[in-house]
Amino acid sequence: MVSLMIELYCRKKHHTKSGLCEDCSALESYAKEKSDNCPFMENKTFCSNCNVHCYEPEMREEIRQVMRFAAPRMIYHRPLMALHYLWLKKREKKHIKRQI
Repeated sequence: MVSLMIELYCRKKHHTKSGLCEDCSALESYAKEKSDNCPFMENKTFCSNCNVHCYEPEMREEIRQVMRFAAPRMIYHRPLMALHYLWLKKREKKHIKRQI
């Protein structure tokens, strides 16, 4: 999901026609590395709801910028995936409320 959002962000913000610009490519590699090495990835749906933040603060802010831009636009580019994301988000909120 993050890779698709970075791709959409890069295409719209940096006007790339195919592939990613150098900065977005580095951000995607960083995000993939952190996801692959996260000890909690199997048990969580979203990094934003995790108590352990794997991203360095400046990289976390870059990811947030991508998410803020790309998330609302995903409904037009990947409607089924966007609906699945919303469903997961709602399900996770219910799960968090039950834990409290």
